[in-house]
Amino acid sequence: MKQELESYFDRLWPICRSLTGNGNRETLKILSEIVDLNISEIPSGTACFDWVVPPEWNAKEAWIKDSHGNIIVDFKNNNLHLLGYSVPFKGRMSLSELKSHLYTLPEQPDLIPYQTSYYKECWGFCITHNQLLSLEDGEYEVYIDSSLNPKGSMTIADALIKGETEEEVLLSTYICHPSMASNELSGPLISSFLYQLLKTKKLRYTYRFIFVPETIGSICYLSRHGRHLNEKLVAGFVITTIGDDGKFTYKKSRRENALPDRATELVLKQQEKDYIIENFSPIGSDERQYCSPGFNLPVGSLMRTRYGKYKEYHTSADNKDFISFDAMQQSINTYFDILNLIEANHKYINKIQFCEPQLGKRGLYPTLISQKENADFVSVMMWLLNLADGTNDLIDIANRSKAPYKLLIDIAQQLVCKNLLAIN
Repeated sequence: MKQELESYFDRLWPICRSLTGNGNRETLKILSEIVDLNISEIPSGTACFDWVVPPEWNAKEAWIKDSHGNIIVDFKNNNLHLLGYSVPFKGRMSLSELKSHLYTLPEQPDLIPYQTSYYKECWGFCITHNQLLSLEDGEYEVYIDSSLNPKGSMTIADALIKGETEEEVLLSTYICHPSMASNELSGPLISSFLYQLLKTKKLRYTYRFIFVPETIGSICYLSRHGRHLNEKLVAGFVITTIGDDGKFTYKKSRRENALPDRATELVLKQQEKDYIIENFSPIGSDERQYCSPGFNLPVGSLMRTRYGKYKEYHTSADNKDFISFDAMQQSINTYFDILNLIEANHKYINKIQFCEPQLGKRGLYPTLISQKENADFVSVMMWLLNLADGTNDLIDIANRSKAPYKLLIDIAQQLVCKNLLAIN
C-alpha cells in the first residue's frame, strides 16, 4: 500500500487544483482508479444556502520577465506562484507597481506562500521574500493566461458502499489546494485507500465518501443532501492534514460526545502513547459546515499535525519531503480501526440477568485459570456480561472496564454465538 500511496501522490502532485477547473477534474479522474466515484458538475451561479458557486477558473500559463527578458517567476515551475483565481492580465510595469501584486512571507523568507482571491477579482504572484528583496529596479513584463467562466461549473464527487442498514458513516475530504502534501493530498489519498479496504468487508453501516473543494463544496453538498444526512448519519470524519509523522490530533464534533468522538478517543487511548484531543471549534475545515447549527451532524476530524499548527502549512514547504508514507499507511490503519469499532459498537443485553451464568458448561471458563491470558479473558468476559444490561454500548463497557476494545469485540461475538448475549 505504501508504494501505491507514493505512486498516486507523484501523479497528483503537479496538478493545479482550486475551487473549480480542469485540475479538479483531472484529480478526480485519477482517484476514480481507486474509488467508484460518481462525479457531478454544479453550474457556476448555483445558489447553495448563503453562498453561490463561483465562475470556473482555469490557468494555462503565467510568468514575470525582468527588463532583460528573463523569466524570473514561472507558474510552470510551481503552481503556488500564481495567486489562486487570478484574472487574465498582460502588461508592462515598474517594480513599484509590480510589488503591489506580489505576496511573500517575510518571516519565512525562503518559502513560497499559498494565497488565493476566490471572491475578489484581482491578479498576483507568490514568491519567496528573498526573491522579492533581490528584484532590481526596471520594467517588468507580466503575462497571465487564465479564464473565469461564469457559465462553467464546480466538480464534486461522492461514492457509496452499501451496508446492511441505511444508517451512514461519512468520510469527507477536499480537492481544492494546488501542490501541497499534507494539507491536500493526504486527505484524498487516505480516503481513497480506506474505500478500498472497506469495499472488501461485510458492513453494518453504509459509507458515504465525499470529494469536494473545501467550504463551497461541502456547503453545496449539504444543500443537496443535508436532509438525508440529518436522518441517516451516525458518524462522520473530515480527513485532512494527516500525512506527516506528527502525533494524532482529534478534533471533536460540535456535540463533543457523539459516536465518532467516543470511538476515536478510545482507539487513541488504547493504541497511542501520545495524542491530542481538541474540543470543537467553528474555525477549521469542513467540519464547521457539517457541525453548523442547522445540521449539528456527528462529524469530527482525525488529523496528524493540525492545519495551522506546523510551520510548513500553506507554504511550498508542505511538500513530499514533509510527509511520510509510513505515517500515511498508519493513518489509514488507525482510521480503519476506528471504523471497525464503530461497526462493532452495539448495546448488548445479557440473557441471564439474575446472577452470572455458568460459563464452564458452555466451554467458556478456562481450565488453567492461573494463566494470565486466561485470567484476562475471564475478567473481560465478566465485565461484559455484567454491564450488558441494554443501556451500555461496547465503548461504554471498554471505558468502564478498561478492557482492550478488540478483546471485547471478540468476546462479545463468542457470547452471542453461545446465546448468552443479544444485541439490544
